[in-house]
Amino acid sequence: MNKYIFVTGGVCSSLGKGVAASSLGALLEGRGLNVRMVKCDPYINVDAGTMSPYQHGEVYVTDDGAETDLDLGNYARFTSGPLSQANSITTGQVYESVIRKEREGRYLGRTVQVIPHITDEIKGRILAVGKEDPDTDVVIIEIGGTVGDIESIPFLEAARQLIHELGRENAISVHLTLVPEVAGGELKTKPTQHSVKAMQEQGIQPDVLICRAPVQLDESTRRKIALFTNVAPDAVFTSYDIDTTIYEIPLIFSDQQLDLVVLKKMGVEARHVNLRPWRAMMDQFSARKGTVRIGIVGKYMDLHDAYKSVYEALFHAGLAGQVAVELVKIDSSKLEEAASADSILGPEAAGGGVDGVLVPGGFGQRGINGMVKAAEWARVNKVPYLGICLGMQIMVIDWARGVLGWEDGDSSEFNPDTKHPVVSLLEEQVDVKNYGGTMRLGKSESAAEPGTRIFAAYGKAQIFERHRHRYEFSNKYRTEMAGSGLRISALTPDGSLVEAVEWPDHPWGVGVQFHPEFKSKPTAANPLFRDFIAAVRDRKQSQG
Repeated sequence: MNKYIFVTGGVCSSLGKGVAASSLGALLEGRGLNVRMVKCDPYINVDAGTMSPYQHGEVYVTDDGAETDLDLGNYARFTSGPLSQANSITTGQVYESVIRKEREGRYLGRTVQVIPHITDEIKGRILAVGKEDPDTDVVIIEIGGTVGDIESIPFLEAARQLIHELGRENAISVHLTLVPEVAGGELKTKPTQHSVKAMQEQGIQPDVLICRAPVQLDESTRRKIALFTNVAPDAVFTSYDIDTTIYEIPLIFSDQQLDLVVLKKMGVEARHVNLRPWRAMMDQFSARKGTVRIGIVGKYMDLHDAYKSVYEALFHAGLAGQVAVELVKIDSSKLEEAASADSILGPEAAGGGVDGVLVPGGFGQRGINGMVKAAEWARVNKVPYLGICLGMQIMVIDWARGVLGWEDGDSSEFNPDTKHPVVSLLEEQVDVKNYGGTMRLGKSESAAEPGTRIFAAYGKAQIFERHRHRYEFSNKYRTEMAGSGLRISALTPDGSLVEAVEWPDHPWGVGVQFHPEFKSKPTAANPLFRDFIAAVRDRKQSQG
């Protein structure tokens, strides 16, 4: 029988519930169990696809094209279980499904209510994840929001019912709380006590507590918390502040034997113990020498989570290249207004300029010319450049303007009236008004050309990465672009669409239409990010 672990949060948001759930998943995988992760989001949006990055951070895309919450990115980086639309459950999805069933008469005229209809829908979706793969041992369900939020109540009630129906050996509650430090350095346990009380009022008695605190809790504090929360003292753990990386957290939890306590409560025996990849990764972290500064030129620079997977992939690449990566976040609108790109990117800029440039994905016209200015600067000054999705399209626009001399070279997304739409919708999409149906989403195959940077990175021609875009390199200009020197380095298998371009006579200038950041892990950096950072490092070292 599948085991289920419900991870909830209390006191306040942003305590690291997603990282805690992911770390527990990593530990259980290290014990030989097959783990599946699920995120329950209480927002009414059906998915995260239409949200502004400022609202909920980046949109993480799965192989099947689901546009999900960024926490699924954490799951992918910490664990190896497959992720799909089934692993993301939102209030919007649940209500949409229940209302559709009601309209179809499937409730046989009954009054449709939160209990049992909404909670049954939630339970069915959670249980389906465990049944999807017969080899699944444990399903970890992270319930978004904070206990006490009205939006989360149906999910908590569904969790309560499942714990009751499946039995406490088959379904347990892990609750993350806050133990703050007040003036004088005293740690206060009262917020944790109130948070557990709120859980108990929902009918859920936590089996395990993870306490977010500035330092590791001592034995007396843990026993005090246990006494007031009805949790065993050996089931009270600390997620304390660290100055290394979030990827050390599985090892920190392992040292406290979190995985052993969870396995004991579920009556599960470990098949083996293997945390070597995580320890090797921390050895790489300690072995890093020197720093490279990467300028990320984008639109949503005020919120770190807006480009979460990109930032993490750069960190992973730094581990592989044994170099620290400093993120230099550059608002493309400000670069657009600057007198010159040198003033922000060059050696005279604050901090000494950047060693490499990355332009990530995005939608809309704002700041586009600033991105083009960054691409031109990297191309002319022979600075390594990685363009992702929109970042590749920016390379094409820059080439049209700077090399072919088409001053109005642009994407039809930004300038529908341009005479040189080097990036555009496919011909069959031009008259489609419902653009939601024209997006390329999810896993897709690309064929890399031998002798290119992208082929060297992946070591093979056949590449599978995920897409999230609508506009494409315009085939109308493919011959002129290639004839003037721009390297078309990857295509779709049928040759109909351009998937990657590269600058000639350049240390490392690559743009890809897909999103390689989604498949990068701390224990296995994405090949493109790895080679990009290696090129930046080597160039910096060669310049002394």
